[in-house]
Amino acid sequence: MAKKLYVGGLPWKTTDDELRAHFEAAGEVASASVIVDRVTQRSKGFGFIEMVNDADADKAISMFHDQDFGGRRLTVNVARPKEDRPARRDW
Repeated sequence: MAKKLYVGGLPWKTTDDELRAHFEAAGEVASASVIVDRVTQRSKGFGFIEMVNDADADKAISMFHDQDFGGRRLTVNVARPKEDRPARRDW
C-alpha cells in the first residue's frame, strides 16, 4: 500500500522531477509534487512524495529527515489528512 510523505524545507528552485529523483534512492516513488502558489507559481518550499510501499516510505523518512538537500534541511514525515478550514472571504 502506498504511503504519502510530507517533505518540508525544500529549496525554492526544486522541481517535481528533482524531488522524485532524490527520493528514488529510498525506493520506488509513485508520485512527487512540489506545492506552488496559485498566483505567483513559485514554490511554497514543501511538497509531497508517495512511495509505492510502506517499507520504502519508512526508509525515506530515516534517510532524508533532517538531512541537507540543496543547502536546506529537510523535514520528512508521514503526511496528515488536510484539515477542514473555514472558507476564505475575499473582500
